[in-house]
Amino acid sequence: MRLCPLAALLLLVAPSAGWAQAPMPPPDPPPLYIPALTAPIVLDGVPDEAAWQAVEPLPLTVYQPVYGAAPTERTEIRIAHDETHLYVAGHLYDTDPANIRVNSLYRDRYSGDDGFAVVLDPFDDNENALWFITTPAGVRLDWAVANDAVSSGRASAVNRDWNTFWDVATTITDQGWFAEMRIPFSSLGFQVVGDRVEMGLITYRFISRKAERHIYPSVSPDFSLGFAKPSQAHDVTMDGVTVQRPVYVAPYALGGTSRQVLVADDESHYTQEDDFSRELGLDVKYNLTANLTMDLTLNTDFAQVEADEQQVNLSRTSLFFPEKRQFFQERASVFEFFTGRRDRLFYSRRIGLEDGQPVRILGGARLVGRLGAWDVGLLNMQTARTSGLDLPTENFGVLRLRKQVLNPYSYVGGITTTRVDGDGGYNLAYGFDASLRPVGDEYVTIRWAQTFDRNADGSGPSSDLKNGMVRVQWERRREQGLIYQGTAKWYGDDFNPELGFVTRENIVALTADVGYGWFPSAESPFRLVVPRLAGVLVARNTDGSIETGRVTQRWSTQLKNSARLNASAGLSYEDLLEPLALPEDTEIPVGGYTFVRAEAQYQANRARRVRSNLGLSAGTFYDGWRADVSVGPTWNVSSLLEISTEYALNVVRFPDRDQGFDAHIARLRIQGALNKQLSANTFVQVSSAGDLVSANLRVRYNLREGNDLWLVYNHGLTTARQRTDLELPRTQSRVAVFKYTHTFSM
Repeated sequence: MRLCPLAALLLLVAPSAGWAQAPMPPPDPPPLYIPALTAPIVLDGVPDEAAWQAVEPLPLTVYQPVYGAAPTERTEIRIAHDETHLYVAGHLYDTDPANIRVNSLYRDRYSGDDGFAVVLDPFDDNENALWFITTPAGVRLDWAVANDAVSSGRASAVNRDWNTFWDVATTITDQGWFAEMRIPFSSLGFQVVGDRVEMGLITYRFISRKAERHIYPSVSPDFSLGFAKPSQAHDVTMDGVTVQRPVYVAPYALGGTSRQVLVADDESHYTQEDDFSRELGLDVKYNLTANLTMDLTLNTDFAQVEADEQQVNLSRTSLFFPEKRQFFQERASVFEFFTGRRDRLFYSRRIGLEDGQPVRILGGARLVGRLGAWDVGLLNMQTARTSGLDLPTENFGVLRLRKQVLNPYSYVGGITTTRVDGDGGYNLAYGFDASLRPVGDEYVTIRWAQTFDRNADGSGPSSDLKNGMVRVQWERRREQGLIYQGTAKWYGDDFNPELGFVTRENIVALTADVGYGWFPSAESPFRLVVPRLAGVLVARNTDGSIETGRVTQRWSTQLKNSARLNASAGLSYEDLLEPLALPEDTEIPVGGYTFVRAEAQYQANRARRVRSNLGLSAGTFYDGWRADVSVGPTWNVSSLLEISTEYALNVVRFPDRDQGFDAHIARLRIQGALNKQLSANTFVQVSSAGDLVSANLRVRYNLREGNDLWLVYNHGLTTARQRTDLELPRTQSRVAVFKYTHTFSM
């Protein structure tokens, strides 16, 4: 099979003309002036002070389930400020207060509760935002939004691991529930124009049992995640804001014990190595200006981070794991430089992790924010020599710059990454990119990058264009009406970003999809229906032969109760030049394979205390067949306890070769919270493909924001001890850690 036939097929589904007729958006409305409070208020969840009554409530629109419908409950939202804080108050009346949803007290965990939120675009860049949410129980959720709330492949546009300093108080009465937020301007960073602060604002109230959202401004539901989309935020201005530049100094103390199992020197048996650790470290955060923040870290530790989810890899590409470590979260979107669905020039998990094992970080610095018209991200970190993983000491560096051009929705930028080891080897990369909105909701993205290597012995690949890559994408970002995107990408033979993530090498890839979304009538149970036809083509640079080809028809539907039902069917072609290894010593021989697959997924309405997600798929698979099933029930026993489980089964058979396997993954999460300060999370996983049972227990006592006591326990067990000539030990590893962090504000 050659390039041309599938390329012609892709042209049939690729976006064509028609984008030029897309209308330009209407002129932006004038900014909303946010008044200063006329007197202090008490943050008690009862916004009844005269200072609040002097503030006009915002005009709200019903966003969902039916846009523009009459609200079923009364809602009043007010916003004001003083010199140092932004205040948001919600009078969230409810005619049935007994059914106000309070499913969880766990920090940063959304479990279908009622919600009250404000989304702020502090730099007014129409690209990034900070999302503050509270529930009737006063639980805080703070997330960061990137890429104008548009996810890129498997890279989510919402970072749920970001945290900052802010306060909230709520009350529940027989009239409904009420909330007051107090957000320090120093936690935001913000744009100052003249003597005024300018930023973007979206605020809303969500009634979970009705899946009803009241929003300001009147954001169109035409966009995915429109209620948190920075480009749809209303510009607001404030006077009299004092630039605060606090210094947060957060030392930590850690003590614990660990047991590792190692092969003896004569390889005749295993030995156990116990280690008792005592560590001290320090993190410092300082706002150099209103919109530029410096983070310093010494002897960095991430003991409290939740374990990664086990996965079964049935594809020819590497698995991707998201970044969860807090140090890398602050405006992480500034550092993004995507070169594919998951591919990127900078992948922060390359720092301090090797094959999932922690590598000691001696320290580092991180600068992020805005200098003049430029978004700036600067990172430098140093790791220690690690004899157990045969790693030298390494230095990692990243510099990212971006600047708005043409209009508020377009930018140009560049990035440089460095990875230098103590033995004299290095890997350097640079890239340039532009994301432009020429008309309507059309976006064009162009990226170029190149890498340079040198090994410890001085050898390395040539520095011609073979070590480069280029990616061009055109897309229409919306969910109603005609939707499309087309992408072309080329990776050279020597393109090797060692501080990034790349799934394939030395290829040309073309992708395209086209769809049409619509909102059914108010009487329909469906809120949104979006059918799409997508195509993927990956060809080798060496001879132009096809490596991967795929055409998929998808139907995505959202019900008015917030449940989702998706279905797809597709035809795939894979050409293997090397055997593909699968679990349990199963191997797919070299050759070309065509196979089909159909799947369906159901995501339940999260307002229910007992709910479950379900996934089913089946089809041919290379020269055999494959069937998958997944189920994920969740039970909110009360607001103090949530129990969720996930079970996934992959059944793979190759009858002609008498090979096959069943791959099971089971997960159990038990999340408990006695109150908003004391919580516990138990995460147990069983993987038959990895012959592993792992448990991760994290207990957190949050005295106040920045002051935390953690107890963390990890245990790994081997379930197939006879799979090697030398019998494996039952326990793979065991770690128990106490960690206390205390943040001082100066």
